[in-house]
Amino acid sequence: MDTHRATTRILRVAYPFLAEGGLGADGTYIGSDVFSGGSFVYDPWVLYQSKILTNPNLLLAGIIGSGKSTTAKAFITRSIALGYRAYIPCDPKGEWTTVAEAIGGAAIQLGPGLPTRLNPLDAGTRPAAVPPDEWNKIVWSRRRALLGTLAESTLGRPMTAVEHTSLDLALETVTTSRSTPTIPDVVSALFDPDDDRARRAGLQTSLLLDDAREVAHAIRRLVHGDLSGMFDGPSTTEFDPNLPMVTLDSSRIGSGGNDHALRLALACASSWMEAAVADPAGGQRFIVYDEGWRVMRDPALLRRMQEQWKLSRAWGVSNVLIIHRLSDLAAVGDLGSEARALAEGLLADCSTRIMLRQEPDQLARTATLLGLTDVEIATIAKLPKGRALWRLPDRSFVVQLVRHAREAELFDTDARM
Repeated sequence: MDTHRATTRILRVAYPFLAEGGLGADGTYIGSDVFSGGSFVYDPWVLYQSKILTNPNLLLAGIIGSGKSTTAKAFITRSIALGYRAYIPCDPKGEWTTVAEAIGGAAIQLGPGLPTRLNPLDAGTRPAAVPPDEWNKIVWSRRRALLGTLAESTLGRPMTAVEHTSLDLALETVTTSRSTPTIPDVVSALFDPDDDRARRAGLQTSLLLDDAREVAHAIRRLVHGDLSGMFDGPSTTEFDPNLPMVTLDSSRIGSGGNDHALRLALACASSWMEAAVADPAGGQRFIVYDEGWRVMRDPALLRRMQEQWKLSRAWGVSNVLIIHRLSDLAAVGDLGSEARALAEGLLADCSTRIMLRQEPDQLARTATLLGLTDVEIATIAKLPKGRALWRLPDRSFVVQLVRHAREAELFDTDARM
């Protein structure tokens, strides 16, 4: 046979045993690249700066027993060793509590009968780079957005124009008389509108009271309903953004399958943390939404999450959404509904998709939503525990998680089996 000379750029297409070159060595060690045998290292901010990613957000999906929780915890805790921080605003199963405590973080436990109380209307600490006038506007906007989310979530519908006006005037009333208002203050102002403020707005107090009645009863749930004692007064603890990890253990709330109460708790907890998250000088942080399928069935909360996804680059935040399967997104609202569009928008705003094993009946939907190749889909169907397909724009890797013995003990979710 005649000899042939060519460059490696040409010959590589004829040589079937070459593997992906990897993402470099700057980042968090995850495990081994199954195809190349080399180490797989990942850092969303490094890859964003290198223009490999368009945003730092991650989606992590895997069926029960595939190693989903262990993968998430290993990635987050190892990243903390590199100087990053992590906040978990809602932990429905309480699985992050031992992890946070083991690495010197804090676990705030919420639930009926527990002494911890958070005031979701806390202003937080004003960042040094933000002028006082601008900060006041930010605090107002955050409080107003939270109250609207709570009302619409409980009502199960968007607020009307007159209800928006009623809520605006109630919040104005309490913020002018109190430096740090609480949810009960707002409820009282809705049930008893200020005459002078209503008159200046060109409204009759009696009509304003009628317009605000349903909103007042909706928000009242946090004061006298099943969430009373958790968000209905001054905070009994402070959020320390300097800790490596802060998790809000909501397992007492979600243990009875009350997903609506869990969603309201997530909205309140997220608002309570938001002052620190939005600080431009706060550094780069992960916001982890575990058991995401339980909190994504609410359009009002989805709109709030989408805003945080869109602001991730400005805030230096990497949002991590953890679900069981891609069909969880399809179950959010009817086809063509706002909720479905918002849920799929969150997926589109995740440049990194980490897929552990999926059931055979989920593969077609997964391929459609993620645009996976036939080879990638066949790979997902037979992944062993702890092995995942890491899908980045135009690149993919099959990675076997490598754990230390201490990690295996700390991250174990099968201890009760």
